[in-house]
Amino acid sequence: MKRYSFEDLVKIMEKLRSPQGCPWDRKQTHESLVPYLIEETYETVDAIRKGNPDNLKEELGDLLLQVVFHSQIAKESGHFDIYDVVDAIAKKLVFRHPHVFGDRKDIKTSEDVLKEWDKFKEREGKKKDSLLDGIPQSLPAWERAYKLQKRAVKVGFDWENFEGIKEKMEEEIEELSEALKKGDREKLEEEAGDLLFMAINLVRFLGVNPELALSKANEKFEKRFRYMERRAKEMGKRLEDMSIDEMELLWQEAKEKML
Repeated sequence: MKRYSFEDLVKIMEKLRSPQGCPWDRKQTHESLVPYLIEETYETVDAIRKGNPDNLKEELGDLLLQVVFHSQIAKESGHFDIYDVVDAIAKKLVFRHPHVFGDRKDIKTSEDVLKEWDKFKEREGKKKDSLLDGIPQSLPAWERAYKLQKRAVKVGFDWENFEGIKEKMEEEIEELSEALKKGDREKLEEEAGDLLFMAINLVRFLGVNPELALSKANEKFEKRFRYMERRAKEMGKRLEDMSIDEMELLWQEAKEKML
């Protein structure tokens, strides 16, 4: 069986985008492909977490396709091609690793690298007006909150201890409760956002990555809820026909089984 190369992939995409190619592929733009780029990224993350090499290989291919697709569209517009993309990232990697490709022998640990990272970016002409510059607006809100907080910590803007964050969390819960009593929907949304922001602040302060923590919580909830559905079916019932107390019993049963 023929083993295709990277150059073959580029030519295949050129063919798909040509007048003799695929109507759907020819129709796509950078903007129309955004949902697919996001979806393929998340599917790649799922493959990594599942630890399945074959699945990861497939998803990395799908992700690579998105890079080649966008590069072909840019080439047709006369902006750049896939080889310009490769050249740019290669140059960036070499420039940002003088301890590997240069003579910066003083950079020896991963901590040293992180301390120098912003300096590397400034030398590339990416000087920031604000410490918060460069955090994408399109990130999921929880992730953007986490990155904003981590940036602020660089100048010492952080909580002194866990108790201080805990008190602030309690304050936010009380403010949310007050907004609920007043029936002010806009204020309720604002206070809910403040509470979520503080929850992320709390786990960040403890050195916990909110993405990993929330992912585990999601998986745990899903396993327990699926167990509840199976048990209800075994009992000849449906969850929607059960009382909250009956469902709580099934939930506790799932917990006891270490789900």
